[in-house]
Amino acid sequence: MSQRQVLQVFEQYQKARTQFVQMVAELATRPQNIETLQNAGVMSLLRPLLLDVVPTIQQTAALALGRLANYNDDLAEAVVKGNILPQLVYSLAEQNRFYKKAAAFVLRAVGKHSPQLAQAIVDCGALDTLVICLEDFDPGVKEAAAWALGYIARHNAELSQAVVDAGAIPLLVLCIQEPEIALKRIAASALSDIAKHSPELAQTVVDAGAIAHLAQMILNPDAKLKRQVLSALSQIAKHSVDLAEMVVEAEIFPAVLTCLKDKDEYVKKNASTLIREIAKHTPELSQLIVNTGGVAAMIDCIGSCKGNIKLPGIMMLGYVAAHSENLAMAVIISKGVPQLSVCLLEEPEDHIKAAAAWALGQIGRHTPEHARAVAVTNTLPVLLSLYMSTESSEDLQMKSKKAIKNILQKCTYLPALEPFLYDAPPNILKYVVGQFSKVLPHDSKARRLFVTSGGLKKIQEIKAEPGSLLQEYINGINNCYPEEIVRYYSPGYSDILLQRVDSYQPLTN
Repeated sequence: MSQRQVLQVFEQYQKARTQFVQMVAELATRPQNIETLQNAGVMSLLRPLLLDVVPTIQQTAALALGRLANYNDDLAEAVVKGNILPQLVYSLAEQNRFYKKAAAFVLRAVGKHSPQLAQAIVDCGALDTLVICLEDFDPGVKEAAAWALGYIARHNAELSQAVVDAGAIPLLVLCIQEPEIALKRIAASALSDIAKHSPELAQTVVDAGAIAHLAQMILNPDAKLKRQVLSALSQIAKHSVDLAEMVVEAEIFPAVLTCLKDKDEYVKKNASTLIREIAKHTPELSQLIVNTGGVAAMIDCIGSCKGNIKLPGIMMLGYVAAHSENLAMAVIISKGVPQLSVCLLEEPEDHIKAAAAWALGQIGRHTPEHARAVAVTNTLPVLLSLYMSTESSEDLQMKSKKAIKNILQKCTYLPALEPFLYDAPPNILKYVVGQFSKVLPHDSKARRLFVTSGGLKKIQEIKAEPGSLLQEYINGINNCYPEEIVRYYSPGYSDILLQRVDSYQPLTN
């Protein structure tokens, strides 16, 4: 065989390898092909091609593996069991930028599925190499490495700590300062994934100076970047008062309120979440939000979006109202109660209704004035029907009951209470009767109205255990009226009168 023929054979072999990896990489983009490729044992065929002498074949083989591993955890596990990770890690440090991107993609695709698979990546020494890639000259390599590190860190605190220990955070903070938007997004996302697990991990992100750089990007025109920035700040602020205060001190207000009007629904949601995570900690932080117009802006935001997007906003109003009478009144003055009542009535999802019920309970539980502000919106009957409905989730029933109890125990607005005398189950009824027993002794007009509306008659029909709290309340109400009036409205009194008619002998001349 001549030298020319030998070269031709090698050329054909190279061409065949190239065609094979390109075809597999292409087929792996379509879900319907995955099972066939898996059954054909494509993993074991791709593995030796990661060490091919031709760089484009190496890169395409890595890309194909990444696409397969990305599809499901079985294929990702096959990458681990096939002993492919050590080859990738070794090549990640040695090869060109195209291969580095492809190899980091495989690591990300494997690590995303479960803590166990992410741990396998840590165990094969990938973190140090990925962190080195964060310093690469090529932004695409940095992006791919940041993505892989974020996917590893998101699972749990231990994996997140491993990423921190590898020295990733200072370099991720540098990445969010790079000009490339895609790199900023992924770096912010990775910082969010690290910070979310514990106060200590969030503190490491803060110590690297991340907050100031993130805060500067809140009004960036790129919606996807804003989402990640707001998410990262939320994950820092949620852990403690100190961390929340650090986020606030970066002067995120009023810029973050602008995001509540953003066209992107997830920017709205993440901005609402950030404000919620700050508001929940202390009355002082909630007051700061009120002072910047945050409550009114949030109420407008809730009214402008649907479903889960409005959930953090609903919860934020509840947290603000829970802190104090004044803060709850700020929610009332900003017309938060009607907006929450609409959510309670119109939202199809039980968990959103439950959040609205909880928030209304936090507003109404402070004073009679607060309770009345909730009661006049006709919210109490809605809460009662949600509590009584067998179709309501257990959480919705529980939160509705708690809200009713919170509001009723402060409510002295009798027109809102009276329907409950007829509809409420015994465990709710005692709170209603209790409120009547507090109000009627001091209000003559209310006492008269209670008789004419049929309330006193209804009270006499209630069967209470002797000596119970409910019986005490009933006795308290009855003591507000002359004995003959109480007797007149008692069950069976009309029969007694009729018997007296029957037995009465008219006087004759």
